[in-house]
Amino acid sequence: MPARPVPAPPDTSLVRRARKADRLLALTYPDAHCELDFDDPFQLLVVTVLSAQTTDRRVNAVRPVLFAAYPDPTAMAGAPRELLEEIIGPLGFFRAKTESLLKLSQALVERFDGEVPGRLDDLVTLPGVGRKTANVVLGNAFGVPGITVDTHFGRLVRRLGWTEETDPVKVEHAVGALFPKRDWTMLSHHLIWHGRRRCHAKKPACGACPLAKICPSYGEGPTDPIEAEKLVKTQGPA
Repeated sequence: MPARPVPAPPDTSLVRRARKADRLLALTYPDAHCELDFDDPFQLLVVTVLSAQTTDRRVNAVRPVLFAAYPDPTAMAGAPRELLEEIIGPLGFFRAKTESLLKLSQALVERFDGEVPGRLDDLVTLPGVGRKTANVVLGNAFGVPGITVDTHFGRLVRRLGWTEETDPVKVEHAVGALFPKRDWTMLSHHLIWHGRRRCHAKKPACGACPLAKICPSYGEGPTDPIEAEKLVKTQGPA
């Protein structure tokens, strides 16, 4: 069986530009962090699953009631479906999300003794958990570096010219090659915060962007500083 080809190292000028962008974003968003509230790995796993097709703030609003009633996988695995649906109803898609939480909790109890595993290979075997969710949990609950390729992250790395890939796994590997592994989790936060606050999908605030001088997509949004500043959000979406 022929050996798998070794991927070529990324261009050094691209590496320098990407790392400079991350340094500028770190200065712009010194408080960048996971915007989902959680107290332990199980809570983070659950709220990340619930955050699909809704906002972090809405998930954070239902979190206290949810975990007061079902604080661990064993409790949630035995939750009456109708009560779980009632709690997470405000998040939308509540029937599908309830099914996901029940299956996820049952799998944790049956296969991992009620503990959230701290390995990517184990996490992605859980119902409803893909690489994005697994990397959120690993990076923020276990301190294991991971790249979270959500819609904001994917949009920004393509706008910045770091990769042309659209497949999340290929994006993860392409961008990961540009940075030391230790930087992956904070890199994800920096880009996600920037995507939520300035580099919007439809109308980026180019004239109020710290990356304006090094962004190949500069000009996709208003470049006038006053007009652009009006587009800047002080926090993630409601």
